[in-house]
Amino acid sequence: MGEDKRREERAELEKSSRLEDRLEKIAMDLERSQMAGYVDLLNRPLSLIWRNVVAGISRGVGYAIGLTVFAATILYILQALGQLNLPIIGDYIADIVRIVQIQLEGKNGYQ
Repeated sequence: MGEDKRREERAELEKSSRLEDRLEKIAMDLERSQMAGYVDLLNRPLSLIWRNVVAGISRGVGYAIGLTVFAATILYILQALGQLNLPIIGDYIADIVRIVQIQLEGKNGYQ
């Protein structure tokens, strides 16, 4: 009987050891996932709103800067192509300019 009791105690110790290992792993995983920071943000909605506002403004400024750089590059390339005086591209650009001028003057027909 004493031996059976010892086996049961060893089995219980092994179970508790495995359970302890699992709990440590879960705690480390939660720590790595920064769940505490997320819960903290949910408990402070003004902080969450402020972070989202700043993120949105930053994203908008980034888009504006990126679009400006892209448009400037395209205009620079078109200007360089215009200086080459290539017949096909020059005519195409001239057509675009003429269409824009007609639209600005308020005329509805093309020639």
